[in-house]
Amino acid sequence: MELTPVQRDILTALINIHRVEGRAVKGEEIAELIDRNPGTIRNQMQSLKALNLVEGVPGPKGGYKATGAAYEALNIDASGDVVTVPVIRNGVLVEGATASEIVFNKVMHSQQCDGVVRVIGNIRNFDIGDEIEVGPTPVNKLYIRGTVVGRDDTMSRLILHIAEMISVPKVPIKKIARRAVRIQPNASLQEASRILVHNGVQEALVDDSSPGLINLVDITRAVADGSTAQEVREIMTRGFLTIDSEEPIYEAIKMLGRTGASQLVVSEDGVLWGIINPGDLIKSLTPA
Repeated sequence: MELTPVQRDILTALINIHRVEGRAVKGEEIAELIDRNPGTIRNQMQSLKALNLVEGVPGPKGGYKATGAAYEALNIDASGDVVTVPVIRNGVLVEGATASEIVFNKVMHSQQCDGVVRVIGNIRNFDIGDEIEVGPTPVNKLYIRGTVVGRDDTMSRLILHIAEMISVPKVPIKKIARRAVRIQPNASLQEASRILVHNGVQEALVDDSSPGLINLVDITRAVADGSTAQEVREIMTRGFLTIDSEEPIYEAIKMLGRTGASQLVVSEDGVLWGIINPGDLIKSLTPA
């Protein structure tokens, strides 16, 4: 179905507001979002109704809703859960905007990658030269950053030169976590360091009534302070962060980044069994 740019703008704004608010949308709201005269919106709504793209909702809380045909006309998926994919312009989150489609049209060039991002929202909020960040997307947590080099108002698309891109696969933590080395709480620091070095790890779980963590940094610090006669239970860390083994690795990245922790203890059905650290996460994102 061939739609005019104004009709596309109206339908896009209508769908965007409805997805966020979950209600009928008034013409004045659409006019404000796309910077058009309310009279123009009312006139266009009559045409869109005739095309079976919009239906009116009567009553004080009434307004307009898009039909299934409107979603098809804009090539927007109307089924399933709606997830907002953030769009940031020059460091500021663009309210009411979400990316609905990302297409890469140049990926084999050694120095440059180009892409097209379809935006649900007011495309006129963006200008050529803007620095744009899009993501993360819901499945593979794709994040892209680039510069706007073109804008297609008719199709609500931004053309980007992409400077940075990362995707975190939807893989559960248990696929990459290491089974934790275990040390008894009454072990000496010398014995604990020998166990860690022998297993080639930096940290281990301490099997105490209240479990703890011990790592080579703790042991080195204790030795430097002259506390070589201490047992593991005396210097171990009793408070540590845990994460369920079924969580995707993206959640581990977020947790480590937010807290600054050097590792997470992995649990399964309430049992502590593994450890994951930033090095493990980096390996999971690096092709073999």
